Amino acid sequence: MSWKTLDDMELAGKRVLTRVDINVPMDGDTVTDATRIERIVPTIRDIRAAGGSPVLLAHFGRPKGQPNPEMSLSRLVPALEAAFDALVTFVERPSRDWIDAQAADAIILVENTRFTAMEEANDPQMAQFLASLGDIYCNDAFSAAHRAHASTAGVAHLLPACAGRLMQAELSALEAALSNPKRPVGAVVGGAKVSTKLDLLQNLVQKLDVLIIGGGMANTFLAAQGARLGASLQEADLHDTARDILDAAKAAGCTVILPTDGRVAREFAAQAPHEVLPLGPETQLEADQMVLDAGDDTAKAVEDAIAGLATLIWNGPLGAFEIPPFDTATVAAAKSAAAQTTSGNLITVAGGGDTVAALNQAGVADDFTYISTAGGAFLEWMEGKDLPGVAALMQ
Repeated sequence: MSWKTLDDMELAGKRVLTRVDINVPMDGDTVTDATRIERIVPTIRDIRAAGGSPVLLAHFGRPKGQPNPEMSLSRLVPALEAAFDALVTFVERPSRDWIDAQAADAIILVENTRFTAMEEANDPQMAQFLASLGDIYCNDAFSAAHRAHASTAGVAHLLPACAGRLMQAELSALEAALSNPKRPVGAVVGGAKVSTKLDLLQNLVQKLDVLIIGGGMANTFLAAQGARLGASLQEADLHDTARDILDAAKAAGCTVILPTDGRVAREFAAQAPHEVLPLGPETQLEADQMVLDAGDDTAKAVEDAIAGLATLIWNGPLGAFEIPPFDTATVAAAKSAAAQTTSGNLITVAGGGDTVAALNQAGVADDFTYISTAGGAFLEWMEGKDLPGVAALMQ
């Protein structure tokens, strides 16, 4: 796979139209988590160091194609200035003449791209307008790369285009994890429902050596094999699909690891009374019993499997990690993966909101090789789908 980076572009004296993701959580006018802003700092710094001027394009919230003062990017100027240690000039209705009148190294922030319906429609007129504002297009918003919008795809076809530092890191990490991985390669896929990750599972079993399934998803697979799991979360209408995925994995030579035991409780609450019980096709739980986490034998099997891998992709927890002690298996597996990574034996790439939260809870997020904050784009990449924002950089 080949895409240009900032290193391939002549940036001196150029206005660099830079698509970023600064869709950060806020409480009033205070940014409560600046991670997404912090992650674009290297791109902004490198553009300015090379003599260019970043013109930032971004969306914020879901304004549904209409201006909405509560979703104005002007509210983010103080947080951006703090992160960049530089002035940020906000503009509601830019023109090229106005932009060219600004300082040669100015950081310019254009109002929310989604304040018009033309953005999400990838309207050619809007793409042409955006292209008129810059000399080079730089996409640093992998998290929006699965959207074919004017600011993520349309404009990229109209200007010399490249990936920013965050996009570059994301694409390199994902390519190393799935497109051209060191083998054996495995994945932990967890979370509540099979239905949200059908395409993902069907793609992964064709590419992996080991697939570890956890969380509520695992219940559906166990129930499909005959287990009666009481009040456990599972999707009865997907039993045939679960069996098909297991058959496809077998045909492709992918080993699937399902829980062989679980932490079982009668209420979904922190520190609920629970017991560790064996799980398998013969399991017969009582009507009010719920499997809320993988058990100790399963956690050990997962750790052993991870120890045999060269590359691990992680998406989703192994249990109801938000409520102790049902975070036990997730934390144990995460610490094992982190230890293998820091010792140089394993490449680990993780993504998805619950995943990041779980790894933070385990205290190991900084030990993974790469953690994606991209959410939907990360999932669609793992599903094997083409991402319009990435495809546009491959011209």
